[in-house]
Amino acid sequence: MSTSVSQKEIGKRIMEMRKAKGWSQEELAQNLDIPRTAIVQIEQGNRFMDVQELYRLSIILQFSMDEFLSKEFQPAHKEELKETKATKQKQEERIVVPEMNLTKFKNVLLYILEKCAGKPNVGETVLYKLLYFSDFNYYELYEEHLSGARYRKLPFGPVPRRFESIVNSMIEKEELKKIKTEYFDKTQTRYIPLVKPDLTKFQASEKEVIDRVIEQMSDWSASGISNYSHNDMPWKASKEGDEISYELAFYRRPPYSVRAYKEDDE
Repeated sequence: MSTSVSQKEIGKRIMEMRKAKGWSQEELAQNLDIPRTAIVQIEQGNRFMDVQELYRLSIILQFSMDEFLSKEFQPAHKEELKETKATKQKQEERIVVPEMNLTKFKNVLLYILEKCAGKPNVGETVLYKLLYFSDFNYYELYEEHLSGARYRKLPFGPVPRRFESIVNSMIEKEELKKIKTEYFDKTQTRYIPLVKPDLTKFQASEKEVIDRVIEQMSDWSASGISNYSHNDMPWKASKEGDEISYELAFYRRPPYSVRAYKEDDE
């Protein structure tokens, strides 16, 4: 992301916003998980912040990246940042940790496998990404969770939490079968659905999003879809091993963004 705003000006704006929040440098550093000395260097304009760090900062300090990097940006005064009880409750409701709908997740998994299990490229790695993009694309479009599955940032891309325990339970119930195959000289873990998904559990909008993901990505190789996921902002802006926040879906840019934003039309 290019900007005509100097690093020194960026540092000044960050300092003003931090102070308006009533935070110390140490508190901001803890939220960003970086040393306090790094905050000092940033605010003095002596340390460059890459786009991933700026995106994380925008989530923490709650500002728009586009406004922040514009020449006309004016940090809010402390009084404007004070949270009323109602405002704070509303914000907490929005960023609450998603609660997995286990029935929905199982049916999304079964539906994807019904459509894709016969494709030789759809092993565990590709399956993870099809689930991830279904969940995050739906959240970006509708600001509601599809399955509510939580994903971690791992080296080969986002991976759903609890996946192993869920599929093991489904295998015990004879809803899935797990097999190992050889694919391009590599051992591949694959899942075969033994029961059909319950389509009554889906809204039309949910099925449509899943179908789009399948149409776009189900023929990609494991390395291809992994590399693609590495440039998706939710993955890029998260720390390795951490849970990926659904809120980061709103900071996507084409070709990842699936929602038309006002600024894109202007």
